[in-house]
Formats: sequence, structure tokens, C-alpha cells
Amino acid sequence: MSENSYQLIAILIYLAGMVLIGWYAYRRTSNLNDYMLGGRGLGPAVSALSAGASDMSQWLLMGLPGAIYVSGLVEGWLAIGLTIGAWLNWYFVAPRLRVYTQVSNNSITIPSFFDNRFKDNSQILRIVSGIIILVYFTFYVSSGLVAGGVFFESSFGYSYHTGLLIVAAVVITYTLIGGFLAVSYTDFVQGLIMFLALIIIPIFGLSLTGGFESTVESIRTVNPNMLSFFATASLTGVISSLAWGLGYFGQPHIIVRFMAIKSVKETKSARRIGIGWMILALIGAALTALIGVAYFQQNVDASLTDPEAIFIVMGQIIFHPFLAGIMLAAVLAAIMSTISSQLIVTSSALVEDIYKAVFRSNASEKTYVILGRIAVLVVSLTALVFAWQKNDTILSLVSFAWAGFGAAFGPIILLSLYWRRITGTGALWGMSVGAVTVFVWGNTGLSDVLYEIVPGFILSLLVTYIVSLVTYKPNKEVEVEFDKTIKLLKKKY
Repeated sequence: MSENSYQLIAILIYLAGMVLIGWYAYRRTSNLNDYMLGGRGLGPAVSALSAGASDMSQWLLMGLPGAIYVSGLVEGWLAIGLTIGAWLNWYFVAPRLRVYTQVSNNSITIPSFFDNRFKDNSQILRIVSGIIILVYFTFYVSSGLVAGGVFFESSFGYSYHTGLLIVAAVVITYTLIGGFLAVSYTDFVQGLIMFLALIIIPIFGLSLTGGFESTVESIRTVNPNMLSFFATASLTGVISSLAWGLGYFGQPHIIVRFMAIKSVKETKSARRIGIGWMILALIGAALTALIGVAYFQQNVDASLTDPEAIFIVMGQIIFHPFLAGIMLAAVLAAIMSTISSQLIVTSSALVEDIYKAVFRSNASEKTYVILGRIAVLVVSLTALVFAWQKNDTILSLVSFAWAGFGAAFGPIILLSLYWRRITGTGALWGMSVGAVTVFVWGNTGLSDVLYEIVPGFILSLLVTYIVSLVTYKPNKEVEVEFDKTIKLLKKKY
């Protein structure tokens, strides 16, 4: 049996497992709350790993190792920024958002929380934020589908379109039938696969390069600055990399996990699990790249054509083809976990935040679940159309969309949770200014100097604060919910 056959068998077992998990989740889904938020019943481990897996995507297994393989640890500042941002998000946002969203009319999406938090009878804020999620995530999903097509093309020699259809078919199937529970359970399994792969490869790889001292010596032979965080760093470059952490406060597909966790007490355990997973996974990704540098320095006859494939290539060098296939499954897991999370959030925005608000619908729960599944299908097919022609501009949209969500939603989320005087008008203006700033900054040469999330987040925060001060009027219902949230946090957290 050829190496490709062993690897393909491993991939097929993985894909079949994802569909089975989707079927299991389908059996546990009976209403819209289940379909969109898992009935607020996720345990800490599932919440933590599903948030991590949906966050990291193929960047963790391909983008980061590839960048470090080429430039060294100076590329690690982004990982440091993300880790700090993720910890702050779990610490400051997770517990309060879990309580406040339930207190405020049991909100099951971020736009519905905005609507309920500000008592916005016009529902303009809800619709606008729902549209932002729908538009951005449709292209975001497209970028993931493109990555899936490229994965099968480069790993197995399939055509790009064949790979695209395989990934789309599996992700759509388990997301459509199982909803949020399927997405969370599959993300949990995918997070475990990614984590184990990133731990195992450096451990076994070190034996190939002659141990720690020999590995370090080989790396320094290639580039004496490769093990330094500072040697080739610039101040604006470090600031831009660290600023990625700001994006966490406004990512709907990540913070929705905070709303779905079983109880506020369990956010502490989830934070420890999630940050522990993240730190070890990032260290594993960095070590994989550095050990790869040493290996190819020591084996001059071997060559690496694509630095971003260092994780895959090291797995193929170290392990039996079937186990190497598991390493490939880890890459596919990273891609699919993000696609599925974005799909379910986009579906919820379409049904819960746009359809309900525009048509003032009072349909049955069963009808809404059906509409949610139709929304998943519609968004998936639209994203598939965008991804059909391999387009690098879609892939580059990932960092742009991260900044867009971070600047548009991040300051609003933080102020909504911690400042009682924020108003719906202030939130709408701040959200708009954040989104526009990112768009303008990101489409000029300024983004080469400083990542667009920095000015976008700062301006959004300032505008929201100033406009809220001007437009604030006491609202008894808002005050009661804000105070109730604080009391419940003190009692239960």
C-alpha cells in the first residue's frame, strides 16, 4: 500500500468521525436555543478547546511554523499578543457575558445581546451588527474553504475543486444537522488532535537532530538571530503583532462559547484549560519550525519547497504513513473547526438577528431550527461560490476581518459589560467608526506600518464613550439588569 493510501485512510476515518459527531448532536437538538447555543450546557473542557480550535485555524499549524521557519522567533510576538488577548478575554469578558446575556432576555447571539442590553426598540443596532457578521463571515468561510481545497491539492494531488467540495460537504453536513453542539464537539476533538500533533512532533523531532545542544547549534549556523525575539524586531512591528490580542474581545465565533458554557463558575476552569492548551500548542508550533530548520541544515540532500508545509513534512519524515495521515488530519481539523464555527454564527445572525428583527416573526421553535439549517446551507453555498476561483485576496481578508470584528465589536462588548452609561447610539456610532477606520486604514499603505486594529479599536472606544456621555438617559430596566448581573457574579463566580 502506498504512503498516500495510508494517509488517505487516516483522513477518511477523521472525516467519518466528524459526521458521526454531527449525528449525535442532531439527536440532542430540539429548539433554536439548542441549535444556536447548545442549550447553554457546554462543559469547561469543550468550551475551552472548541474556542481555541475555532480561533487558531490553519495559522497554528501552517502559518506560524512557516513564519518562524523563515524568520525565527521574532515572528513569535504575534503568538504572545494572542495569548495575552485570549487570557484577558477569558478573565474579563467570559464570566460577565455568560451572566449578562442570560439576565438580558436570554440573548443567544451578540447582536441580540446589544439589542436587549440597550433596550433598542428600533432594532437598528441588532440589524446592523447582524449584517456585519453576515458579510464578513461569508468571506471568512470562503477563505477556510480555499485553504481546504489547497490542502487536498497539495497533500494528495487532487484537483483544487475536488478538495474544496470534500471539505465543504463534510463541514456543511455536520454543521447543518447538529448545529452549535456539533460544532463545539467536533471542535473539541479537533482541538485535541491539533494539540497532540504539536506536542508529539517536536518530541520525536528532537531525536532526529541530535538533541537540544546539537539542534541549537544547527539553528544558529543557519541564522544567528533566529532564536532572538528582539534582534530584527521593530517597535511598530512588535506593537502590531501584540495588537492582534485586542481582536479577541470582538470575535463572535469565539465569545459565543462564553455564552454557551454551563455555568459562570466553570469559566475559571475553562480559562485554565483554554490558556494551557493555547500556550503548549503555540510552543509546539514554534519548536516544530525550529527543529525543522535544524533538520534541513543537517540533511543537505533534503529540501523544503514551501516553509508553511514544515509541520506536514516533519510529520511525514518522523512517522509511519498512517500516523503521518493523522498529522494531516490535524491540519484539516484546524481548517474545518474555524469554518464550522463561523458558519453557525453566520446562520444565527441571519435567522435570530436579521430575519426575526425585520419580519417581527413569532414562528415556532421547530420552524426557526429549520430556518437555521437553511441559513447554514445558503451561507455555505454562497461562500463556496466565492471560493470556487482560488483567490489570494480572500485569504488575505482573514487578518482584515479579525481587525474589523475586533474594532467594531470589541469596545462595545467591553463597555456594555463594565459601564452602565453606554448607550445604543454610542454603540452604533462606535461600531461604525471602528469598522470604517479598519476598512480605510487596511486599504492604504498605512497598514504596512501599523496593523489597522490599533487605530480602529482606539477610535471606536473613544467615539462610543463620548457619544454615550452626550446621549445618556437613565433607563430603569437597564439599571436593574446591570445591577442584577453584578450581584449574580458576586454570588456565583
